Amino acid sequence: MSPPPSPLLHRFPSGLQAVLLPLPNAVTASVSAFVRSGSVDEPRALNGIGHVVEHMVFKGTRARTAHQINLDAERRGAEVNAHTDKDHSAFHMRGLPPHALDFLPMLADLLLAPTFPADELERERQVLLQEFAEDEDDPMATAYRLFDTACYGLHPLAQPAIGRRANIERFTRDDLVAWTARQFTAANTVVAAAGPLDAEAFFARVDAAFGGMTPGTPHAAPEPPAWRGGLKTRHMDAGQQAHLVLGFPLPALAADDPAGELLALALGEGMSSPLMHELREQRGLVYYAACAADLLDVAGELVIEASFGDKRLPEVLEAISGLLDRQAQGFEAVDLERAQQQFALRLARGQERPGRVVEAAVLDLLALGRVRAPADRLAAAMAVDRAALGQALDRALKAGAAAALAGSLPRGAGTQARAALAALLRAGD
Repeated sequence: MSPPPSPLLHRFPSGLQAVLLPLPNAVTASVSAFVRSGSVDEPRALNGIGHVVEHMVFKGTRARTAHQINLDAERRGAEVNAHTDKDHSAFHMRGLPPHALDFLPMLADLLLAPTFPADELERERQVLLQEFAEDEDDPMATAYRLFDTACYGLHPLAQPAIGRRANIERFTRDDLVAWTARQFTAANTVVAAAGPLDAEAFFARVDAAFGGMTPGTPHAAPEPPAWRGGLKTRHMDAGQQAHLVLGFPLPALAADDPAGELLALALGEGMSSPLMHELREQRGLVYYAACAADLLDVAGELVIEASFGDKRLPEVLEAISGLLDRQAQGFEAVDLERAQQQFALRLARGQERPGRVVEAAVLDLLALGRVRAPADRLAAAMAVDRAALGQALDRALKAGAAAALAGSLPRGAGTQARAALAALLRAGD
């Protein structure tokens, strides 16, 4: 199979960037607008405003009602979505290639001309509060919020993208207008598309659709957070399951180091991985466990998560601690082989999904100032040897763990967890 054509990039005088990922054989196309503005950019008093804006831009613009926004997409069979993350916000449309260029003015309308109708805001506020309550009642989501605090303390990177209840309850239309005026500027926006599209036509339509965007100045990157580590717990009356999130620092996405991603794959991807083989297949301690490398612009994390019966807490924690201790002695050749082949498959699958191609390219552009070719990423991963994999784990373990437990926790869970994870937690926790 021949590699996909190289990405095509263009920077407009306003500072707006556009990138086209040609996928000649794709049967769908994805078009997105990414804004370098996420929860890490929000003052504490405004935490969650980006998520509210994400919902509210679909509630009306100067040219279209909420119904028209939805109908314009759906009459073309297109899917519309958006998300807010810690380091960006994004607005997406996916559909048939003949309609893809029409998505550009639709997306531009959302970013450049939202009206945030007051009556719509009050209705959507109730939806947002229900979403917040659902997230608050979810033990795994709670564990991740506690984990973020254990990792970074009061640094903005620990703030949840969904925000805080009190903020959601009091945000006004004026707050949303002021926020988008500051954040939604050309210097902080990337418009991207993937699919069988004509490059000249794509860039011309981007210019026509987004040409009126305020230039602005690039947002300053937040200071990289200091890694704190430690343990957080919260008992919840939610069934009989306990949920663990355990992690260590990794180099940020900007480091362009594949060792962290391979480390996560080597430890916990697939049923034959050490994590699943021991915890589930050999000992029957968990139904679900996974390991991932979460790489952001300014920080990275190696994250292990597991869900298990509350009475198995000490066994699960001791098993994970022992597993990491043994893996610190070195990886087998088959561990690295499996991780590299899983990495290759993940890259190949990503190329079959235009939306995934777009997101990966934009995050590269924001963090690295360039878009990495899949072949280059694969070559870098294949160059990682067992020594480099071991060194990556050694650096992570020496930094000390951050851990969070939530759900149905037995009495004394914090004490049990500190004892079981003593070798992993930072001294003084």
